[in-house]
Amino acid sequence: MTEETSPLPAAQAAFVDALPAATTGSETILIEHALGRTLAADLTAPEDSPPYHRAIVEGYVVHAAATEGADAEEPVSFKVVGQVNPGDDSFPHLPGDGAIQVATGSILPDGPIAVVRMWEAEVDAGTITIKRPFPPRFFVEDMGCDVARGDTVLAAGTALGPLDIGTIASLGIDRVQVARRPLVTLFASGDEVVPYTDAMRPGAIRDSNTPMLAAAVAAAGGETETGGIVADDFDDFVAKVRAALAASDMVLISGGTAVGGRDFISDLVREVGRLVVDGVPMRSGRPLIMGHAEGKPIVCVAGHPPEALRGFHLFGKAAIDRITGRNAPLPEDE
Repeated sequence: MTEETSPLPAAQAAFVDALPAATTGSETILIEHALGRTLAADLTAPEDSPPYHRAIVEGYVVHAAATEGADAEEPVSFKVVGQVNPGDDSFPHLPGDGAIQVATGSILPDGPIAVVRMWEAEVDAGTITIKRPFPPRFFVEDMGCDVARGDTVLAAGTALGPLDIGTIASLGIDRVQVARRPLVTLFASGDEVVPYTDAMRPGAIRDSNTPMLAAAVAAAGGETETGGIVADDFDDFVAKVRAALAASDMVLISGGTAVGGRDFISDLVREVGRLVVDGVPMRSGRPLIMGHAEGKPIVCVAGHPPEALRGFHLFGKAAIDRITGRNAPLPEDE
């Protein structure tokens, strides 16, 4: 199917749109622990960045007006009267015919100055000579040119990556407000399913889905609680799902789509909440059953492990993105 005719995006959108956004609450954590977390509120700059005017290159600071008319025929010379190193907190007086040697990152003053790059200056006995004019603020990085105090640096919903964390640290911020990791209760369904550590017996299927999906939930930004393997007992399953919904932010079920000709999981979702997606007309789409109970997602995927993981990727991750307020596109089929 082409993307235009595929029913998958419509099913994903219907499910996600039925869920409220950013419902997991927030917590404040150290930035060392913030990789991959979702920013819960706009992050504004508490200061300008850079916090002072500084040189972009090493060279010599001169008054730009004093370089006007300089060329190879009529060069202009300046006496080097001082030096400013990175870490120095002030810039000395600069006379009209003087130059101050600076390095990359050295603090600079206001005004129509310019930085003459090292290779554009002829140096001889404490004097530099230039053979062209330099415009004001040439190779000067002005205070606040990257970020002005009060600017929004990162928007709420951003999934924090390494560069984001570096940006936050550059502003002197050591803690950020992030969405709390959602707690997802995992159930495996079916009379034939046994713990994956059990000895194999004829007719049984080891529960590889629970550890696999727990890993997928963690990769998507959630935490897991194991609900266990539930037999094909409708009333018992309903009771267990209701208890899980009361204690967690989302329920994830693998297997058990149809039992004895009954749409077992569809009926279960209807019993505890609202059914939104009852299968998707696509490859292995029948086991994809989605709903919610008072805004808490219920994601039901196939029992076959590769399709269980695919179903979680398409719908479970989208649900976690939604309830944590993460700005992310709907996952695409792989």
